[in-house]
Amino acid sequence: MPYRPNPRRPLAVRLNVLQLSASIALGLWLGFLAIALTCWLLSRFLFNEQLAPVAQAVQQMANPPAAVQERPDIPPQSPLFDQYEENLRKNEQQNRLDQARSSSRNQANPKCQFWLQQDQTAPSEKSRANVLQFCD
Repeated sequence: MPYRPNPRRPLAVRLNVLQLSASIALGLWLGFLAIALTCWLLSRFLFNEQLAPVAQAVQQMANPPAAVQERPDIPPQSPLFDQYEENLRKNEQQNRLDQARSSSRNQANPKCQFWLQQDQTAPSEKSRANVLQFCD
């Protein structure tokens, strides 16, 4: 028969809830900091050199060179230039109105027909805007 002491002694464990909670919170916080620092260092050393050309290309795409538009030789402050721009706008608007009147799809659209009739009998900026809005 092996020797074994008969009396079993209870293990005395004192549980302090505040100390346990503080220890767990500190461990989680330090773990989060360790993971964040590791990810930051990896991204800094591994991806910085590889992504430099990509970052430069994205920056160039964000700032495209200014497109050169052909303009007449009239200075922008001139009243002739203002008149030229106004005539271009009116011609474009007139072309769009003519297309709206001649389109076969607009014959079945009652809103378009109403505003076309309004523009024909009493032309105004509102009627032209509504023709361009409701007609294709």
